[in-house]
Amino acid sequence: MKTKRNPNPLLGKLSPSTNKHKANDVESLQEAFIDHLEFSLAKDKYSATQLDYFKALALTIRDRLFEKWIETQQSYYDQDAKRIYYISMEYMLGRTVDNALMNLGLWDEMKKALYELGLDMEELLAYQCDAGLGNGGLGRLAACFLDSMATIELPAYGYGIRYEYGIFSQKLLFGFQQEMPDSWLRFGNPWEIERPEFIFKVKFYGRINQYKDKNGRLIFDWVDTDDVLAMAYDIPVSGYRNETVNNLRLWSAKSGEEFNLDYFNHGDYNRAVSDMIESENISKVLYPRDDFSQGRELRLKQEYFLVSATIQDIIRRFKKSHGSNFRLFSQKVAIQLNDTHPSLAIPELMRLLMDDEALTWDKAWEITVATFGFTNHTLLPEAMEKWPVDLMGNLLPRHLQIIFEINQRFLEMIRTQFPNDMDKLRNLSIIEEGQEKRISMAQLSILGSHSVNGVAQLHSNLIKTTIFRDYYNLFPDRFNNKTNGITPRRWLNLCNPGLATLISDNIGNRWVTDLFELKKLEKFSEDKQFQKDWRNVKQANKDNLAEYIRTQMDIEVNRQSLFDCQTKRIHEYKRQLLNVLYIITLYNKIKSGKDNNFVPRTFIFSGKAAPAYLTAKMVIKLINAVASVINEDPEIGDKLKVVFLTDYSVSLAQKIIPAADLSEQISTAGMEASGTGNMKYALNGALTIGTLDGANIEIKEEVGDENIFIFGLTAEQVLQNRQGNYKPRDIYAGNPELKRVIDMIAADYFSMDNPGLFNFVPEILLNGDYYMLMADYADYVRTQDNVSRLYRRKSGWTKKSILNTARIGKFSSDRTIKEYAAEIWDVKPVTRPSP
Repeated sequence: MKTKRNPNPLLGKLSPSTNKHKANDVESLQEAFIDHLEFSLAKDKYSATQLDYFKALALTIRDRLFEKWIETQQSYYDQDAKRIYYISMEYMLGRTVDNALMNLGLWDEMKKALYELGLDMEELLAYQCDAGLGNGGLGRLAACFLDSMATIELPAYGYGIRYEYGIFSQKLLFGFQQEMPDSWLRFGNPWEIERPEFIFKVKFYGRINQYKDKNGRLIFDWVDTDDVLAMAYDIPVSGYRNETVNNLRLWSAKSGEEFNLDYFNHGDYNRAVSDMIESENISKVLYPRDDFSQGRELRLKQEYFLVSATIQDIIRRFKKSHGSNFRLFSQKVAIQLNDTHPSLAIPELMRLLMDDEALTWDKAWEITVATFGFTNHTLLPEAMEKWPVDLMGNLLPRHLQIIFEINQRFLEMIRTQFPNDMDKLRNLSIIEEGQEKRISMAQLSILGSHSVNGVAQLHSNLIKTTIFRDYYNLFPDRFNNKTNGITPRRWLNLCNPGLATLISDNIGNRWVTDLFELKKLEKFSEDKQFQKDWRNVKQANKDNLAEYIRTQMDIEVNRQSLFDCQTKRIHEYKRQLLNVLYIITLYNKIKSGKDNNFVPRTFIFSGKAAPAYLTAKMVIKLINAVASVINEDPEIGDKLKVVFLTDYSVSLAQKIIPAADLSEQISTAGMEASGTGNMKYALNGALTIGTLDGANIEIKEEVGDENIFIFGLTAEQVLQNRQGNYKPRDIYAGNPELKRVIDMIAADYFSMDNPGLFNFVPEILLNGDYYMLMADYADYVRTQDNVSRLYRRKSGWTKKSILNTARIGKFSSDRTIKEYAAEIWDVKPVTRPSP
């Protein structure tokens, strides 16, 4: 059953292709820009602001995607294509207009069109806000995947939440992180289309009315619910230089209750809008604090809100072509769960198939398992979502019934295979017994999916041998690896135009869609002129970043120094604290005059700490306190600078990464699932200092042992230390350099005005040191010395920089997505020829 196109022949006359303003020459771009200024924004040259000019620019570019967007979606119906639906709580899109200009190939034409109108395109593009839809690597990975799916022409849809205030905007007050609302929508979003025709009811609370119908079928009627409406907003996702424009659909929560005029007329103004406010809180903020009961409930509401609206929309789209023929569902629909946040999609699909579509349990379960794939992104126990049974039962009573039923049927199977093995039953049960019964969402996701993948080879091996070992033994065919990747369009072609041009001038530009083409750079790695050009590009990027630091922070950094960068979420396992210990070590060496051949360094940090993560927030304060002492010490001068750049985002990363000489990837081995920052830095020619953790291992295999700086314990050694007789105090006592650093922190050297402020440092390092900073410190310092020695040899450093870029081809998200499509989703490209 296929949808017919243009059922009314008159609609054919409305084709955008007949409009000359959709042409891409300079004159047509100018006419479209002026039209939007006047007719979309009601402005002229006297009243228009720079923001208006930016909006007109965005609308002009957006128009050129719309015909492709419409035609792409229709082609999926025409070809009855199997589609992939990617569900993620986060999407770190970055700035969308410049990305679309690049993908459409209109950068130069649009720049010239605006220049002739007296406008500077780069100045206008600066008016974009990063979309407040994500926080870290999880969200940026999702954005890279959307880019790759469109570029390799897969029929794909992203689904997320339209957070009104993002996670938070990070400010510093006396070096402490302050969370402020991220008002990224305050000027509107010209890149989205509101879809009021796509509104779905999402139920909460209530009770289950259970009875049998006239045919003896058991009915579960979820009644007396509080309802919230999910309204769709669509964002076009363009492929690179092709005809594919896919869709990212974001849900915004709207109240199911109208404004209560009766309360209002009686003066109870707060109560008149209280239901509306409570409902719409669901899509206000990404990851509300969950260290109190209301916050936990709101997070669970968010997760169910996302999956309920999404699964209803997927079923609507399926039935549009296939009616109620649900035996075709898994042949036409693939759903990927990006971590455990959307795992409630599993019981939600079961509920809709059984309660709304009247399928049997067995048939619904067969469809569900065949439809879902699950990506695990963490090994951290605290990141494994486990929801209290009482909370789930109160908020989602029907889903709790379904989860209990899934668990009961599964455990019955286990009892048959392993009679009297109570330990195995406890380990495998979705319901975790204890003082508070909790539901393991990761285990639910494994049971309800036909594919479970990790995101780096080490990570995938560890989930099979540690946290999910019993599940792997039961379902070995479900587990696989899909090493993460990044899109080369944004993370080289767009963010580093100088390097992109240098590369394309020497090997052509096919690397933009086939990153393995960069291998051709190897032959230039010892070419003196190419090395010089390579260094000139890097220096220009460092100059740009230094200027940004000067204007934003009033700090002058040494532009010839080694730019040493650690930019990522602030977390103990990522070990920004280890980096700080090393910085203080360097500071002491300079002050004591021990290192006469010192290589000047600029240490650049950026990243956010979760609002409730007090230790991580104190690490930010320590970084800034150390920076204040070092940056203001006249003895240090420009030998050493420490900078913490606030409000880390995609746009800020696009400034930092091209300028980096050294990439800090120093997490405790066995704790980072993959990382993608390590890939972005290496793609842009930074050398990596890191542990054998996450994707560092595979980067090492690709670039070569001699072109990466590896230090520290392995994952196995970390585990042995934790299980053995590890004594960090002995390391402290036996390493005078390290002892001096910790003693300085404990003696308030960096907190004279606030004694005891950083006592957490010796407490966590000397009393357990779970993240093995003390164990890795000496090797880290030795390896950093090797970094300095190499940096003094310009030619040797440049050669390794070139080889890092040349050998990073494996880490394209195009490669990752092709593996997902072939090995998990069974989804084929839908190619449309260029007109």
